[in-house]
Amino acid sequence: MADPFEVRMRFTSQLQHLNASTTSALKAAHYALKYADFSDDLHSCILEQLERNNMNNRANIMYFLPSLCDTAKDKGDVGIGYVRMVERDILRIVDAVAPDDGSGAANVKVVRKVLGQLQQKQFLQPQTVLELEEFIGGRDSVNGMASSPGHHHASAAGAATGQHGGSGGDVTQSVTRSTPAHATARDQQQPLYHPGTRLDKRQIEQRIEEDRERHKRAREGIWAISQESSSLREDGEYERMCEEVSDGDDDDFVLSTEETEERCTGLEYEETLARVIACA
Repeated sequence: MADPFEVRMRFTSQLQHLNASTTSALKAAHYALKYADFSDDLHSCILEQLERNNMNNRANIMYFLPSLCDTAKDKGDVGIGYVRMVERDILRIVDAVAPDDGSGAANVKVVRKVLGQLQQKQFLQPQTVLELEEFIGGRDSVNGMASSPGHHHASAAGAATGQHGGSGGDVTQSVTRSTPAHATARDQQQPLYHPGTRLDKRQIEQRIEEDRERHKRAREGIWAISQESSSLREDGEYERMCEEVSDGDDDDFVLSTEETEERCTGLEYEETLARVIACA
């Protein structure tokens, strides 16, 4: 039996060292699923790190959530608890990543992107995502402070109710209880994160590098074409090209026929060579 404190500390360390690479997110997700018996405790680590770390760490943890939900879904009943807890606390997560005091203005786009991913993967309902996007409206500006905390809690209740079908009042009370520090700060008009706080040069450079890495990974799949079969004779890219190309004349047809014959000859050679190597 693993020691709960040690599991919690190691998971916290992994969250603190998340970066733009897919490897770090998958490593943390697999660790969380490995110790699914401590799912409640590990989920609380996510919430704590979101509320305590700097802007870059919060963004990395937000990007980590789709990987966690995907891995949990693949594990079936073992990991479904993580998905449900993310759904339950999505408002608190969004509020921590992009707070309404202006300190998380750079993270608003991150929140919207991740919410879109969670909706696309059917971890969140479209109505919930819509209400959450309204909830963070105006936070992408340092001076775009929220109009009133009560409005946010009302939107929170609506978003959570749309997701779970429960009572809005109960959800609002739950969120308020789960974020006492935030509630106290808002009531006293003293935000936890001062809008005038400046990021140091190292954090700015780190964010630029991580955004560049994420954009590069996103571009890697732009030209990818799904291959329905592993057979060498079925080429998804070739079939797509034939569908998209404009109407041709007789010369184009002759040229295409010759290229197809040459390609078939090459494939026959590759298949023969593969069989020879397999028999050797």
